[in-house]
Amino acid sequence: MSTPEGGSEAWHQLSRFSGPLESPGFVFWRDFMRWQRALNALLKPHGLTQPQFAVLACCAWMTREVDSVPQTKLVDALGLDKMHVSQVVGRLEDAGLLQRLSSDEDLRVKQLSLTTKAKRLLAVCFPIVESHDASFFGNAAPKAQASEQIRANPSPQS
Repeated sequence: MSTPEGGSEAWHQLSRFSGPLESPGFVFWRDFMRWQRALNALLKPHGLTQPQFAVLACCAWMTREVDSVPQTKLVDALGLDKMHVSQVVGRLEDAGLLQRLSSDEDLRVKQLSLTTKAKRLLAVCFPIVESHDASFFGNAAPKAQASEQIRANPSPQS
């Protein structure tokens, strides 16, 4: 592995951190990956991945008072890339968990709704996910204040 010109001294100029465990971004990413891997293992017997659960759960929350939600609103709520969400939605639709229909007003707008099968699956998976979150995060579980701070600093793609 080559080093920047100037040898090992030059590496100290690349980062203000002496190692990855001092970098909050690296630590967050590492811990997120640990959380996601463990959650994927818990959801696998139910035929879901963490991103698939997130799409279904968010759709469930957003359709508590209405029959369907525009896919663009779901993308905004999830904060994920629209192509990634579209792919996950397609897989969930193929599995019979989501219905994706064109809007009556604008055929370009796709309306999403949960199927009965998805609602049954969520009834099983929500307690699993929430239990995992409680054991993983403990007292450090994200509160509304942390969520507000994250929302105040949106990602560049938002």
